[in-house]
Amino acid sequence: MSVTILGIESSCDDTSAAVIRDGVMLSNIIAGQKVHEAYGGVVPELASRAHQQNIVPVVAEAIRQAGIDKTELDAIAFTRGPGLMGSLLVGTSFTKGFAASLNIPMVEVNHLQAHVLAHFIKETPEDTGQPAFPFLCLLVSGGNSQIILVKSQDEMEVIGQTIDDAAGEAFDKCAKVMGLGYPGGPVVNRLANEGNAEAFTFSKPHIPGYDYSFSGLKTSFLYTLRDHLKENPGFIEQNRADLCASLQATVVDILMNKLRKASKDLGIKEVAVAGGVSANTGLRDAFVDHARRYGWKIHIPEFAFTTDNAAMVAMSGYFRYLKGEFTGMDVVPFSRVVI
Repeated sequence: MSVTILGIESSCDDTSAAVIRDGVMLSNIIAGQKVHEAYGGVVPELASRAHQQNIVPVVAEAIRQAGIDKTELDAIAFTRGPGLMGSLLVGTSFTKGFAASLNIPMVEVNHLQAHVLAHFIKETPEDTGQPAFPFLCLLVSGGNSQIILVKSQDEMEVIGQTIDDAAGEAFDKCAKVMGLGYPGGPVVNRLANEGNAEAFTFSKPHIPGYDYSFSGLKTSFLYTLRDHLKENPGFIEQNRADLCASLQATVVDILMNKLRKASKDLGIKEVAVAGGVSANTGLRDAFVDHARRYGWKIHIPEFAFTTDNAAMVAMSGYFRYLKGEFTGMDVVPFSRVVI
């Protein structure tokens, strides 16, 4: 008997709804929020208000594009956390009301686990590219940089994580001081493709184990700009592509060094990447290179599944539904948690 899950994602500034049937994606709708660009970052109060405006039409469109009736839904999966509390409350509250009206169960989903499980989304019933357990997953975004040992769909262990800033945050903040706007990561990526990655050298941290640190890189980048601007006020404008290329190469090198160490130490060559920064072409190229050099079997998500989306929430919810792990109406969202 088929299982049809509606997924709802509202952890930050994207309102998303998706429908998955037996692991196959039928729809995945995402509504972004342009309002934050003027502020150089996500404004939580504005984000929650936009979610309130977007969630009903987004869910309606997801159901329409899936070609189903809402009465065919078996459960609603929603992001409980981590994320912005106001944004999460919108998604959680809507889920409670919709589930009650249809008399179907709710399934809570951990946002970070959902990013990892995005690799199990099938776009057609014939898709067979899912990772085999156990595998390593590099989860990199604006808020997280983690190496996760994935033993099963519901057993994940964080073996390394940033002790300060995340990789995506480093991209965004360095982009901001160069006047590239927000979000800065995609702009850095685009300009990096036009620049020389060896033009500038930035510091790399020496952190034991598999943990990351990017605060020193940001400081090194800032000092480089400061020192050159003293002599040449037009330095940033004249060297923007090279700065982006060198920054991107440094971030990717830091990420891959620890991931390579974890792979070697644990003897695991099944390796995946997930999260918003997994859309970075420099990081994707590094994965392809490591597959060739070290015999990794790599899993790189479709671009549609790199940023926050409800398909990954529905996928995660599907696995939990099969195990009968439902959520009560007294559930409340949480803003911070580790896997």
